Amino acid sequence: MNAVPFTLFKADDTWALWTFLIVAAYVCILLEHKYKWASQISGAVLALIIGLVAANLRIIPTDAPVWDAVWNFILPLSVTMLLFNADLRRILRESGRLFGIFNISAVATVIGAFVAVILYHNFIPELNKAAGMMTGSYIGGGVNFVALSKALLASGTLVSTLTVADNLNMALAFLLLLSIPNFRFFKRTFKHPYEDEIQELAKASVEAEQETRAAAYWKRKEISLLDIASIIAIAFFIVFIAGKFSGWVQSVIPADATGFMSLVRIVFGQLYLVIPVVTIGLATLFPKWLPKIPGAYEVGMFGVYLFFVVIGIPASIYTIITKAPILLAFCFTIAAINIVLTLIGGKVFHYSVEECVISSNANLGGPSTAAGMAIAKGWTKLVTPAILVGVWGYAIGNYVGMFVGLTVLSMFHH
Repeated sequence: MNAVPFTLFKADDTWALWTFLIVAAYVCILLEHKYKWASQISGAVLALIIGLVAANLRIIPTDAPVWDAVWNFILPLSVTMLLFNADLRRILRESGRLFGIFNISAVATVIGAFVAVILYHNFIPELNKAAGMMTGSYIGGGVNFVALSKALLASGTLVSTLTVADNLNMALAFLLLLSIPNFRFFKRTFKHPYEDEIQELAKASVEAEQETRAAAYWKRKEISLLDIASIIAIAFFIVFIAGKFSGWVQSVIPADATGFMSLVRIVFGQLYLVIPVVTIGLATLFPKWLPKIPGAYEVGMFGVYLFFVVIGIPASIYTIITKAPILLAFCFTIAAINIVLTLIGGKVFHYSVEECVISSNANLGGPSTAAGMAIAKGWTKLVTPAILVGVWGYAIGNYVGMFVGLTVLSMFHH
């Protein structure tokens, strides 16, 4: 365990690892634009698979400062850029229907967590922490997983093995969610207006049929040097302010605070929960400025592609088989119950199959994977709602994860 395994590129070969990361993201975007099979899978999932394969073939190391830089710098900047157009008025106007099924899906995650706890409680150490982290992760995404691992004081061993199990499970779940709308059973059982609209457009336009849906969505835009400078400068400024504020909250409110102050520390002491508050606040206060800067979403999405390559990297298949098969089953149980109950809830409350799978995706992977799936499928009207409900998941994931973690602790406290 202490010996560093051989890899083609070493952890300190910074240029090589950055080149691998950037080229991998470029290849995923290129494939998604050029080929329908890649567009169906989505670039985000392709990126995760490339990271997973490269790490398992020992091309790249599983730990490196470059990967940490993506987590610490690229991800917060990218999340900020993706939220430039998140005007609250628009959220209320455009995410109405998806907001309902997203919350049904979040409840499904909680039910799944408790079922998994009952099934595997004899086999998993730090059970309450694992349950809390995975609940947060499968309501808000990887951002909440990181925040809850710190809040629940999870051991390094649990965090690393659970990350591996989670990433492998997510890749499988996303592939399933991408496939569900194509199955005849779901086409018969659910309404599918977004797919119907695409079929109509395809009939009307031969050209639309020839290009992938990703290429159709990411049309070329007019962008200036000032736009690029604005995007980068504003994103850096927002992350800087959010980081200083969350650090100040952590310094003012002690870690052992209880009650309301503990809640304030959990929320406003987390960088990834302050960023949406600041960015959405600015987008809402200045709807004719921040949301109108062209290119912010594109630059942010490129950063997210880098992040998806990185989250695939720790998913060592050997580690899963030897150390974490039970954690893979634990994660799989929660995700499977989320998908099944989301579809049942969607059927009961008359949601379309597209709304169900996007909501489930937004819970399990967060706004970026849900938006990526909506783009890949050509459901352009669901892209913004997918991002908006995913951000809502960021906001509530930590609280729900803490609730589940504390409840499990009381259930099995000896």
